[in-house]
Amino acid sequence: MILANTLEVALYFRNQPIRNGTLVNGSGQLKRRSIAAVRYAGLLTVLIFLLAAGQKDTFEKRSEEIRLAFVKDIPLPGGTSRFDYQSIDGDNRRLYISHMESNSVIVFDTDSNKVISEIKNIRRPTGILVVPDMNRVFVSASAEDRVYVINASALKITGSFQTERFPDGIAYDPESKRVFVSNESGRVVTVFDSQNNRVIRNIELGGEVGNTHYDSISGLIYSTVQTRGELVAIDPHTLNMVARYKLSGCKGPHGFYIDETTHSAFITGEDNAAYVVFDLTIHRVVARGTVGSGPDVLAFDKKAHILFVASESGVVSAFELRAAATRKLGQVFFAPHAHSVSVDQKTGMVYFPLQDVGGHAVLRVMRVVTEGRPTGE
Repeated sequence: MILANTLEVALYFRNQPIRNGTLVNGSGQLKRRSIAAVRYAGLLTVLIFLLAAGQKDTFEKRSEEIRLAFVKDIPLPGGTSRFDYQSIDGDNRRLYISHMESNSVIVFDTDSNKVISEIKNIRRPTGILVVPDMNRVFVSASAEDRVYVINASALKITGSFQTERFPDGIAYDPESKRVFVSNESGRVVTVFDSQNNRVIRNIELGGEVGNTHYDSISGLIYSTVQTRGELVAIDPHTLNMVARYKLSGCKGPHGFYIDETTHSAFITGEDNAAYVVFDLTIHRVVARGTVGSGPDVLAFDKKAHILFVASESGVVSAFELRAAATRKLGQVFFAPHAHSVSVDQKTGMVYFPLQDVGGHAVLRVMRVVTEGRPTGE
């Protein structure tokens, strides 16, 4: 029997029986239980049922089913090795994937569902960001302490610039046209002037730098500082730090997502499998909870209001982000090394590059299906 205030998560894998289900309570703590082996007509489906939220009247208003349905597995080149970040160009229908241990960037056409290019000789690529307005793709090469610049039309490397140690996350400020690069081991954010093609400053943050993002509401750049448990705000014009904020309860903050609708940052802690929601207007933590072990990459479906958190442990967590509150929908073991995720805002397709499925690297394509909308809202 499932008790109130719980989520039941059931998986059906293609031609493969499932031996373990996962029960997630309100705090996000996982409990294992056995379920019968099931086959589902050649499809992989994750069913997340919101069974209750406390009281009966609340349950009636919130009762809904969210289904993450399997679309297809697409073979990827480069061997069975680690992937990292992804970046989608929605207008030009391209997905860029860092194939970290294969020293390459894969370019995938999201309309034809085909790999159209593999850009090689980028040593251990991590962070990646496509900037359509500039027709460029920026890729961090962590083994070279360098960021490569790719022409998005020709799909050729056109230049590069030096960073500090282990460049990772990349952000772009459209007003100053500057690129901001997290240097995890280097403890700085490198600033690159894309108009004049030169590095103009390394901003010292005093600790290991996690990811970096641009906030379109405030016009600021935000970076997490893992070893200090902080979120730092940077003015992209003066290149000065304008604020430091402690992230209580979030150890080793690394990956995060800035939601423009709520003007908040959903930040995950690598060291304690936790998250905090930091309100960027009032500058304080307004919510917290748990995610899978080793949270890494986050992606948001703007139409469905669902945030996915992919973890090194292979666990994927799902949250509903709305102005009223952040609500955990559930979490489940998705696949080994399923730590990278992206969402196509045009089609709602969700992409998970998986390094080894039956001896082959694949891009697993999923889609969100919502059945039974909340009533009374």
